[in-house]
Amino acid sequence: MYETIQKLRNNSVVLRTALIFLASYVLFLFVWIQVKDYYGTGVTVAASKLLTLVKDVSYEGVTRVGEAIEVTFSPLSRRDMLVDIPVNTSSYTFNAPLTLSLMATLWLFIGKKGKAYSEALLILLGVHLLYVFSLEWKTLTEILMQRGIDQKNNLPLFFSQFLWGFTDNMVIRFEPFLIGFYMFIRFGK
Repeated sequence: MYETIQKLRNNSVVLRTALIFLASYVLFLFVWIQVKDYYGTGVTVAASKLLTLVKDVSYEGVTRVGEAIEVTFSPLSRRDMLVDIPVNTSSYTFNAPLTLSLMATLWLFIGKKGKAYSEALLILLGVHLLYVFSLEWKTLTEILMQRGIDQKNNLPLFFSQFLWGFTDNMVIRFEPFLIGFYMFIRFGK
């Protein structure tokens, strides 16, 4: 009898978890489609301003061009020259509804919910900032070296390309599972 009750209880948890995931995915997908462009613009502006701390460039502004946000920079040594870098918001936010759904699914299994969700959302924002920052850093480094404004130096070029490649090919692809794993390990009951 005890085993039967345990099986029903376990099936109930699995069913509730699956329903939470499906319902939250539909909800987050609908909401995300509405807010993605605003979120992408905010992340792009923030990452672009952070980039000016490590590159000798001035942030000039952003404009929306179709699905992309075009960021304009100007090298400090050549204020008459403008460099435009397109950033496609969907390239780094395509996993956001899945990530948010996995976070919602963990509701039943974690403690300290406020702290857990705050940290998870900060990690998500940090990953997106890192994506845009590394894309812009790599692209600017390549362009400024090609145009002779920056010295040809393989170390910054290699590091910017490595950071971009790692972020694009590894971190963004596994973001939902990394955040879910982090939440479960750190806050699991």
